[in-house]
Amino acid sequence: MITFIGFANTLVLARLLVPEDFGLVAIVMSISAIVFAVTELSLAQALVQHNAPTDSHYNTAFTLNLIRAAGVAIVLVVLSVPMAALYGDPRLVYGLMAIAVSSLVIGAINPKLAAMSRELVFWQDFATRSGDKLAAFLVAFLVAVIWQSYWALILGVIAGQMTSLILSYIICPYRPRFELSKWRDLMSFSIWVGLGQAVNTLNWRFDQLVLGYFLGNTALGYYSVGARLASLPTKEATRPVAAAAFPGFAKLAHDPERLRRAYQRAQSALMVVALPVGVGFAVAAEPLVLLVMGEKWLSSVVVIQVLASVFAIGTIATTVQPLALGMGQSRILFNRSLLNLGIRAPLTMAGLLSGGLVGLLVARCIVGFISIWINLYFVRELLGLSYSRQLLINRRSLIAVVVMAAAVYLAGTPFDGLGLGVQSLKAICMIAAGIVVYPAIVMLLWWCQGYPEGPEHDAMKLAKAILSKVSGRVFRR
Repeated sequence: MITFIGFANTLVLARLLVPEDFGLVAIVMSISAIVFAVTELSLAQALVQHNAPTDSHYNTAFTLNLIRAAGVAIVLVVLSVPMAALYGDPRLVYGLMAIAVSSLVIGAINPKLAAMSRELVFWQDFATRSGDKLAAFLVAFLVAVIWQSYWALILGVIAGQMTSLILSYIICPYRPRFELSKWRDLMSFSIWVGLGQAVNTLNWRFDQLVLGYFLGNTALGYYSVGARLASLPTKEATRPVAAAAFPGFAKLAHDPERLRRAYQRAQSALMVVALPVGVGFAVAAEPLVLLVMGEKWLSSVVVIQVLASVFAIGTIATTVQPLALGMGQSRILFNRSLLNLGIRAPLTMAGLLSGGLVGLLVARCIVGFISIWINLYFVRELLGLSYSRQLLINRRSLIAVVVMAAAVYLAGTPFDGLGLGVQSLKAICMIAAGIVVYPAIVMLLWWCQGYPEGPEHDAMKLAKAILSKVSGRVFRR
């Protein structure tokens, strides 16, 4: 549901707005994201990792978050005028000021939600994220229909944040108090997480800021929308497992062998889901974009094709973050982010200046594969798992996705050159090919290997349990 809402939001707004609107808001959100990241405290992770948080810990987290939010708001207001002058667009002033006000909303969100995550209860995360995305979609849609302005994107974000704030206190009743007595206790863990998050955000936002400066809002609009669509399938498909991984790993931190098994089980489950979704979307991107978004967004197809594949393959070691957090090794995440930034920034600039948008995408590919090996290296350092063990656990998914990509591509070739009228049929055939071929190849390889432990085994157990429950109800009737 969350994935559907996210896609619908982007696709519907892409129909109603122009690429320049998305480019302008991408600059606003990139600047604000960097300011947020530089001041990141990561107190929610500190509360989850803490052995026995008290009310004083939650009150301290609430107070620190609110102080940080006020600081962010002031910085964004101060930056609004010089950033508008740098990019030559006075609309940035109003956009940054609006996000400055919304930062206070983020700072007031209920820290007690971390208590539920500690107990591996995640329905509240689903509820808040669903409410956030639904409110953002409805408000953005109404504003886009009425005014057809970039304000649809900004007001949608603010509406989503307000919804998250309200839901956080409905789901987990809590009356916060201003208190700072436990700040040392929380900051001792969160300082390295916060620094790592700051550097990581620079990694992910740097390209949008420089692209907007050198190529303008329209090119940035194609890139930002393409990148967002490319990341959504993989991100939303893997978020539930990633959310459960952190507290789960934290509980096993003192049992290395069980932790290794849990890590590989979570990682293989992520890959078996994320890989076909991301790669399949990349192969079928052109008919889907033409069908849903229209020809004006055709330039975003190459962005989706490249980045969706990179993001999907990158899930092979993405759980290094919850692993390091669960083990209390947050400094490793800072080192990883700093290393990635040192590689990504110069390659991004070189690619952009030498080849424009295409050069930037080539650089993203190179950086993506380097980042995969960096993640694999840190997993080896944390768990003692060799590169080969980390890769071989995902071999069935990797082989199956190659076969699936070929099948999806071939399913669309009979419709090439037949015009826009057949794009819906082309997209349906390509999606159907992926849905049939990928699971068939995965299960065939699983059978050939003698039914080893893995995500296929878990899926079969779940299917049997559901079938048993359904059949039991039928017979009772």
